[in-house]
Amino acid sequence: MAQPTAPSIGLRFENIDKRFGGLYALRRLTLEIAPGECVALAGRNGSGKTTLLRVAARLVRPTHGTVTYTGDEKSRARIGFVAHSTMAYDELTAQENLTLFAKLQGVENAAERVSRLLEEVGLSERRNSLVRTFSRGMRQRVAIARALLHAPSILLFDEPATGLDPEGVSWLAGTLRNLRDAGCTVVMSVHGESEVAALATRAVRLEAGRVAADTRTGAKTSAILRFADE
Repeated sequence: MAQPTAPSIGLRFENIDKRFGGLYALRRLTLEIAPGECVALAGRNGSGKTTLLRVAARLVRPTHGTVTYTGDEKSRARIGFVAHSTMAYDELTAQENLTLFAKLQGVENAAERVSRLLEEVGLSERRNSLVRTFSRGMRQRVAIARALLHAPSILLFDEPATGLDPEGVSWLAGTLRNLRDAGCTVVMSVHGESEVAALATRAVRLEAGRVAADTRTGAKTSAILRFADE
């Protein structure tokens, strides 16, 4: 799998609130992630995982508090995000989807980069198929390829194994392992213990928009991940 070309970056959330009307999705959340960490975010539905990732991806602004990225300006521009929705265009082919996003992101040698990623995610033979004909797992592979187009320094995944069959999960685990080992910072929401979650170098549990447990402060990874399934 292609490796990041820019230095790893870290990020710090400080006293983050995110309110939707009268509902707080995040409340006074402070969390620091070091460059090169692979962090699993666990917690029940509604605990704030998706909102935290969207804040990190700069898709939504916090109501209060600050998000700081370490690294230079070029590094901060290299953020890849895989949302729960694949955000692929149904009436475009896999290749057309990736080519479009490559152009929007100013990727150099876009055609070569797209071809290589289609091969790496196992979609080379379906490159000219419309995405609307794809299974959920194949759409997820397109989304992951899109997030890797610009060789990001930090990758944010909202339940990355969604829709993948066992073979696909093993493929994803191998991809994440290579990225982690290459120094890419990875933050991913997970549901319980899994092959993907086992790659994390750190686990954090959210409850009601706050950090409830963190292996950095002594919590056990297994306890945090098991809790997410309860």
